[in-house]
Formats: sequence, structure tokens, C-alpha cells
Amino acid sequence: MIRRLTAIAGAAFADAVRRRVVLVVVVFAALLTLAIPSLPSYGLGIVGAVYREVGLALSYVTALVLTLALAANRIPAEIERRTAYAVVTRPLDRWEYLAGTWIGIVAVIGAVVAAFTVVLQVWGLVAYGSPMWVLWEGGLGIWMEMAVIAALCVAVSSIAGPTVTAVAALAFVFAGHTRDSVLGETAPAWARAIYPSLDTLNIVNPVAHGGGVSAAYVGSMLLVCAGMSALLLLLGSVAFGRRDL
Repeated sequence: MIRRLTAIAGAAFADAVRRRVVLVVVVFAALLTLAIPSLPSYGLGIVGAVYREVGLALSYVTALVLTLALAANRIPAEIERRTAYAVVTRPLDRWEYLAGTWIGIVAVIGAVVAAFTVVLQVWGLVAYGSPMWVLWEGGLGIWMEMAVIAALCVAVSSIAGPTVTAVAALAFVFAGHTRDSVLGETAPAWARAIYPSLDTLNIVNPVAHGGGVSAAYVGSMLLVCAGMSALLLLLGSVAFGRRDL
């Protein structure tokens, strides 16, 4: 099983790296990062905090665009090229195909976020004299959220086209960050339990304006990311298993 997952993940990773959209988005985002220090000062003593906040926002947008571009179209393109037929007719379960595809895409996003974080660190050191190691916590949170979004895209794209998948993913992101506003403070516990929330993975504020988060909180983020991703991939596997290819 590990060998099959690795093979599928490697193919998804290689295909994503070959696509020009990765290079174009990363270069454009890096150029915007270099322009952050030229933003108007928000007051003496918090310039570094503004840099970290804007830098993480750029990293988030970059990762989101790449996640949608790669995950929403991977399986539909494979089916259109009929290469997916050759894969699923081998001794390979369809859930392995989805999981392997997800792993490959998440690996690409992780590499991009890591590279972007290095750029933020280097430029932060040049402009503000600080390596800002706390940015890695923010990058980790962004990567985990993208892993969940990629799982949704892989699941939906197994039965729908890239446009529907992208719209569903954006709606999921909006809903995931507005649970408290939608439900209100008086919502029952069961409503909060079934309403997916991505706020746990959003640590931009403590990273930008504080000292980051604790190791225990990072552990809770890992649990949320793993649980939501596994559930979405499971639902996608069930739906994909019922699809005639």
C-alpha cells in the first residue's frame, strides 16, 4: 500500500512542479513580498508586526491559489486524458488513488509555503534586522489549512469538474472562517460540532503581533487538520467508488 501511495503521490508532485502556474504565482508573490517594507508605517515599534501580518497574508493567498489550481483540476484532467482509467484498473483501490493524489499536492504546497517563509525571513532580516523565526508557525498553520482545502478539492473533483470544485472550495473557506458570525454565541453545542471551522488553523494574529502559539496548540492544529482531511477524503472515496469510469 505504501509503495502504491508513494507512486501516485510522486506522479502528482511531478505533474504539479511541471506546471507553469506554480512558478508564476510564486515569483509574483515573492516580488510583492519585497515591496512590503515600502508600505506606510503604522507606528514606531510595530513595523515588524505589520510586515509579518502582510507577509503571512500573501503566503496564504499564494498557497490558496496554488491549491485550487492544482487540486481542483488534477483528477478531472486525468479522467479527461483517460490516464485515470489505466491507474484505477490496476490492483489499486480508488481511495489510494485519491489519497496519493492528495499527498502529492500537499507536498507541493508545503514546499512552496516553506520557500515563501524563507523569503519572508531573509527579507525580514535585511529590512528589520530580525530573522522572525515565529513565521514558521504561521507557515505551518497555512499549510495545514491548505491540506484540508486540498482534501475537499480532491474529494469534490472526483465527481465534478474543476469549476464546481473551485467554487465549492471557496465556499468552504468562507464558511470555515465565519462559523461564529453565522451561528452566534448562543448556538447549541451540536450545531458547532457539525459546522466545519478553520479558525483553529488561523494563527496569523498571534504570530504577527505576539510570540506565536504553544506546542499544545500546534498539536490541536495537527489533530484538526488530520481529522478534517481524513473525513473529506473518506467521503470523496465513497463517492468516487460509486462513479462509473
